[in-house]
Amino acid sequence: MKYVIGIDLGTSAVKILLVNQNGEVCQEVSKSYPLIIEKSGYSEQNPEEWVEKTSEGLAELIGKFSGNVKNIQGISFSGQMHGLVLLDQDHKVLRNAILWNDTRTTKQCQEIYDVVGKERLLEVTKNPALEGFTLPKILWVKENEPEIFARSSVFMLPKDYLRYRMTGNIHMDYSDAAGTLMLNVAKREWSSEILNLLDISPDFCPPLVESHECVGTISAELANATGLTEATKVFAGGADNACGAIGSGILSAGKTLSSIGTSGVVLSYEDRNDLDFEGKVHYFNHGEEDTYYTMGVTLAAGYSLSWFKDTFGHQEEFDQFLEGVDTVPVGANGLLFTPYIVGERTPHADSNIRGSFIGIDASHERKHFARSVLEGITFSLNESIEIFRKSGKTIDSVISIGGGAKNETWLQMQADIFDAKIEKLSSEQGPGMGAAMLAAYGCGWFASLKECAEEFIQTSKTYYPIKENVEAYKKLFAIYQQVYTQTKVLNDQLKEFRK
Repeated sequence: MKYVIGIDLGTSAVKILLVNQNGEVCQEVSKSYPLIIEKSGYSEQNPEEWVEKTSEGLAELIGKFSGNVKNIQGISFSGQMHGLVLLDQDHKVLRNAILWNDTRTTKQCQEIYDVVGKERLLEVTKNPALEGFTLPKILWVKENEPEIFARSSVFMLPKDYLRYRMTGNIHMDYSDAAGTLMLNVAKREWSSEILNLLDISPDFCPPLVESHECVGTISAELANATGLTEATKVFAGGADNACGAIGSGILSAGKTLSSIGTSGVVLSYEDRNDLDFEGKVHYFNHGEEDTYYTMGVTLAAGYSLSWFKDTFGHQEEFDQFLEGVDTVPVGANGLLFTPYIVGERTPHADSNIRGSFIGIDASHERKHFARSVLEGITFSLNESIEIFRKSGKTIDSVISIGGGAKNETWLQMQADIFDAKIEKLSSEQGPGMGAAMLAAYGCGWFASLKECAEEFIQTSKTYYPIKENVEAYKKLFAIYQQVYTQTKVLNDQLKEFRK
């Protein structure tokens, strides 16, 4: 039996999967590491932690492996997007990595618009200037730490630095490069126009490669530390959302992913590079060659439900807390919730907006509130689906993963609100599985990622839309869409009272 390893370098931990030729996860190891938060809005990590914890995790995995280590043929990666790692001429780290959830760069985002222009930035990068992206972080270091910037020779993203330490080679794949605001997404090359306008050297950007491309083998040092052989091939890997899509089989037109974690993501496969979403959703290069994906984000999806449970039933398990929700009719007896409890991202990039319960009635019980929270989260995700559909996309099949796939009522609700069949996977491993699939494809086990997905990914249950529920939810969704504009001014006025 042959094996591959998928390494998912997340924000709080690295998760390592050992996967065999049948797509079965034989072992998994997770190692956590801390965030460094020096002040409000800052979010950093020490890149050395990623290397140490991954090395420890691989050694633990190999220590438990009873087979021949030579049968572990390849390793690939999924990584947290947008984070900035700066290296000097000797490829030593110059400062802590600034992460995707760091928000110190509002001023630099405006500078990008002033210099490049909002419309031109969207034409080239397909995305607006947001604090999370890499380019604003580079400009922040340039302005606030000029001596560090002057010593910088190359920038990297988190998983690319980890891979460099494992192989000695520097590269970046297209799916992660798409989240930097420096890639011409359609042409699949660094944008000389944006680099020139912002006075950044082309040599500052790593060479670009495909996600399934072999970029080296394990170094002697890492082989000694982990027990892997130096012959183990290392493949570039991809951004966490691209790998999550691959690991869920989002590899053909019409395929869409609904992933409900703390935040919620709706991600849809694209084979065209010329669609225009006016920056309302993200538009990135996929981990599959010459393809793309669009993505909408609800900031507080699963978090809205966690907040509600922790506030009104913190002693209870989720299953117990949601008891009775299935007995509440569509629309929760006229109660509507908007999940803007930490602001919103898609389609309203608004840090001031806050959530609402609208239509509270003396007859409402906790189960009505719980149902309205589930419906409100799903309505928010549906806003992204509607943006995709208005661009001409057909969305008839949605894979549901994360918290939204753990409750039967919620799965049926997604089918009814999205008006699409919802598929629940039999084994859900997300980005780590996508990384393993890139290694399996790179090793030549399959002729394509699609063929790999057919072998590795199975659906356990399918939920179909119920016609009368679809009609009722269309009316409710139209009311939901009015709440943002009707409450925006009120929330702006309430801001001064927030402590």
